[in-house]
Amino acid sequence: MDKTRALAAFDAYTSAYDRGNPRIALKVDHTLRVMGLCERIALAEGFAPHDVELAWLVGLLHDIGRFEQVRRYDTFSDAKSISHAELGAELLFEEGADGSMLVRSFVESDEDDGLIWLAVAHHSDLRLPEGLTERERALCDVLRDADKVDILKVNCVCPIEDIYGMSEALIRGSQLSPACIDMFYQHRCIPRGIRNHPADVMLGHICFAWELVFDESLRILKEQGHLAQMLSRRWGLPETQAAFDGMADHMHEVLGI
Repeated sequence: MDKTRALAAFDAYTSAYDRGNPRIALKVDHTLRVMGLCERIALAEGFAPHDVELAWLVGLLHDIGRFEQVRRYDTFSDAKSISHAELGAELLFEEGADGSMLVRSFVESDEDDGLIWLAVAHHSDLRLPEGLTERERALCDVLRDADKVDILKVNCVCPIEDIYGMSEALIRGSQLSPACIDMFYQHRCIPRGIRNHPADVMLGHICFAWELVFDESLRILKEQGHLAQMLSRRWGLPETQAAFDGMADHMHEVLGI
């Protein structure tokens, strides 16, 4: 795989968008970190050399739909706009009038197109489709783990307004939904449909830690320290603060974080 070619294609593609927009800049940085995390996890988990390179590539491509989502809708909320994962797969594999596809600017061979499409299109799903092969599931899981780990980092290094499209004050004053708290204690990711308050969305990100697949992913999470940082946030409502304090203690007890 020609990584230089792929990186140049990513730079050319994203240069067509306003890099002065903090949301565009955020997603460029996030993408490059996820790319590196995918490679690290795949190497640590003993993937074949070609599949390590493929993991690196899907990390680079996974959020290609985010840039167009921001341009069209000025939001990262799929619920308020469109599935960025499905949009990314469509943009990569849609044939132009001349028969060309965007994905070919990143990788010349089409031998892995099915795997690339699968990983990109489903990377943000609550659950992967049934019936995947072991190799398909492993590639998807590497990408999903890397994305989750870095989303926790984004929560700690980027302004809240750029991530959630709402003010810090609004989030800090938020309630928590009992159904979301229940999902936390079931050690499960939280479906978008039951997130009713801003703090629910942040808790949804925290719950990513419960469903990481690979040991290396959890090692990276502990190494970076961003999950603990998120759990130590201060909240305006006493009941929200008490709920997060209890969840922080539970996560430390179970995961050592």
